[in-house]
Amino acid sequence: MFGLRYAFSIFCMLILSASAAFSQGANYPDKPVTIISDSPAGSSPDVVARFVAEGLSKVWGQQVIVLNKPGANGSLAAHAASEAPTDGYTLFHATLSTFVALPTVAPNLPVKLPRDFVPVGYACDQPMFVAVSPTLGVSTLPQLIELAKKQPDRITIAATGIGRLTHLTGELLQARAGIKFEAVPYTRGPASAIGDVADGRVSMIIEGYSGIAGAVKAGQVKLIATGAAQRLPEFPDLPTVAETLPGFLGLGWQVLVAPVGTPASIVAKVSADLTKVLNDPDLKQKFASFGNYPRPMTPDQTLAFVNQQQETWAPIVQKVAAQNEGK
Repeated sequence: MFGLRYAFSIFCMLILSASAAFSQGANYPDKPVTIISDSPAGSSPDVVARFVAEGLSKVWGQQVIVLNKPGANGSLAAHAASEAPTDGYTLFHATLSTFVALPTVAPNLPVKLPRDFVPVGYACDQPMFVAVSPTLGVSTLPQLIELAKKQPDRITIAATGIGRLTHLTGELLQARAGIKFEAVPYTRGPASAIGDVADGRVSMIIEGYSGIAGAVKAGQVKLIATGAAQRLPEFPDLPTVAETLPGFLGLGWQVLVAPVGTPASIVAKVSADLTKVLNDPDLKQKFASFGNYPRPMTPDQTLAFVNQQQETWAPIVQKVAAQNEGK
């Protein structure tokens, strides 16, 4: 008899727990939601986070606040988000650099899914662009690769930050094409390198469009390829790197995740509502204006994509780390 009563009590507790979880998800959100960003205010990822927050605020009728916690390559934001309550009222807007990082760049990086966070959805891509000096005499990626093979010491590339995606994309391009570029380091971003590329002192640069847009429009550099999965609507005549090197993908990306333990019902609701926001035509136009492209994904699709990207970048990150150790 005692055993039956105990089993019945456990059954009732499970029913009440499930009912509470359902109720929590059904009423969510009934107060403001905070999105922690690992990027500084005013940066491209921060702008994306704020557009997402604005869209979710409209859908939910609740204020969604972006809290910037830059520093330590995203480690500070990741730590704060992982320590947040698991009630769905604190989310984490994380960039690729939080998941793909040199092993010694910051504590607790790279972040792993689903070990450290629950995937909610994918926000957007920021494709990298391959741009060359007009003085180099090449107009296509195959021509660049051919020149690099014929004259291995000829091609120099602006490296605007060791371990940054721009640097890693250049390393991936060299590995996939079987060529070698000579890196020229710059410490103040693309603005400090553009003049040298324009004058031909440096052969090429790889950057997100927002970092080189002015130089492209002024004819100071020439775009020859994009790391996007497919040709971009704003650049229909610009080939992808994948058209020359199948399967190549070189892009920044941003995802929305939640602390481990966040109820599945809340994760599902946020993911579905994020998809609504990202499918808005006005938002797509805003994103495209600074080189970002929304790409809604389910939590499972987000998890698979992040894991695949970490596998792709792992050997490149290891190579860069080994090169730095030798210096």
